[in-house]
Amino acid sequence: MSKIQNLIARYPNWISLFAGGASALGFAPLGFWPVTLVALALWMVVLIGRPKRKAAFYAGWLFGVGHFVVSLNWIAKAFTFQAAMPEWLGYVAVLLLSLYLAVYPALAGLGAWLIGKTKPLTFILALAGFWIITEWMRSWMFSGFIWSPLGTVLLPVGNLPALTQMIGSYGLSAIVIFAAALLWLLALRRWRIAATTAIILAIFATIPAVTFLFPPNPDVQGPSITVVQPNIGQQDKWKAGYEVENLAKLAGLTTREDDEPRIIFWPEAAIPDYLETGYPRRYYYGRPPEFVRAQLAGLMKPGDVLVLGALKLEFDAAEDRAVGARNSVFVMDSDRELLGRYDKSHLVPYGEYLPIRPVLEAIGLSRLAPGDFDFWPGPGPRSLDLGKFGKVGLQICYEIIFSGQVVDRDNRPSFIFNPSNDAWFGAWGPPQHLAQARLRAIEEGLPVIRSTPTGISAVIDADGVVRDSIPMGQAGRIDMELPPAHSPTLFGRYGNILPIGFAMILLICAIAIRRRHR
Repeated sequence: MSKIQNLIARYPNWISLFAGGASALGFAPLGFWPVTLVALALWMVVLIGRPKRKAAFYAGWLFGVGHFVVSLNWIAKAFTFQAAMPEWLGYVAVLLLSLYLAVYPALAGLGAWLIGKTKPLTFILALAGFWIITEWMRSWMFSGFIWSPLGTVLLPVGNLPALTQMIGSYGLSAIVIFAAALLWLLALRRWRIAATTAIILAIFATIPAVTFLFPPNPDVQGPSITVVQPNIGQQDKWKAGYEVENLAKLAGLTTREDDEPRIIFWPEAAIPDYLETGYPRRYYYGRPPEFVRAQLAGLMKPGDVLVLGALKLEFDAAEDRAVGARNSVFVMDSDRELLGRYDKSHLVPYGEYLPIRPVLEAIGLSRLAPGDFDFWPGPGPRSLDLGKFGKVGLQICYEIIFSGQVVDRDNRPSFIFNPSNDAWFGAWGPPQHLAQARLRAIEEGLPVIRSTPTGISAVIDADGVVRDSIPMGQAGRIDMELPPAHSPTLFGRYGNILPIGFAMILLICAIAIRRRHR
């Protein structure tokens, strides 16, 4: 340990940066969660030993830079599909985003240092509490981007439904902090404080033993479902003339022989055609919605329902010129009737809309977002009634990562459908996306269905277990019965009040211990 301490004394900044990068190896697809714990423990040694608050903040910021550069490397892949921008800019985008996101672990580290720089137990409690708060802040500040919260690394360890239902995914991040702190304390041979930390972890480990207080609903036969993954790459999705070929791929994976009514799930923006009537004729490109709906209905058996991603246009007051679009999910029955529509609410800045467009257009940066106009956001989570099939909650693409924001609590659905287009997420993005969808299933006690063009499509039960999936880069379909939902969980009832309350308890305990020692 003395050698490590000497290295830290000589190279604290480099070690913070290295520890941050290593901590990201616990996320999918690698799942090296023990490395995450060791890296966090190493960072704690650096952080608590910083002489001044500026140095403590900088140590946290460098840790964050390393952490996000590694975990978000998949974002660079998106620029290989953006013809208007050079590919190398993708790596610049990853770095710039990481420089901003690193502020949040820097704030958590600074807060822990200010409260507990002389008392390890106080420091640990404060770091766990501030980590919860800063992750929650990251979910909403500047439109929010809470990709892969730290607690996600616990998924490979085993199912944690009871704990997640009580403190949410942000609360799980605090458990990761405690586990890493235990390694740090054992390395320092601080046996008494290590024992206290171990007791805290043991208390949380026993929570699954009280799951009888929140029994799941008995298994009942759910409706039949078909999840389609056509393996249509981003490079082919919008090519002129590929509409027929792409529809043929979807059709070939959709039709089946039996006549049992079912729900059919297609990916985000599955077709380029518009399904709503009333647009000026020139916008239909020779394929009017009546024709398109007839084609889709021809793939369905009586009683089937098709849930698919498509675009909706918004027009000016004269209803002659399109001024906006919506990334939508439509529900259509076998009689060609549209039963409902959900519009994506949490849009991707610079991907689906250009912030402060007039300013950026004036300085020539309109190429940052493709298209001549922006997507418009929808009203937020809502449930659509599918009749005998129950209610579906919709979350398009990365909307599923926002813990506590995925369900209409006043109109709870029977399951969540998360259509996505992960074709430009590289090799790391899709498995990370799937992991976060699993956490939403556990938190809400609802099954989650994912359909993507190139993978990973999956059926996830209400305990976060992947019942079936289609790997990346393969065409396929899933035919099975929809897993049942649980009764509303604690998190499903109260949302992020629970992890924020947990954070407040940790911080109060840290401050109380500090005052007692004074």
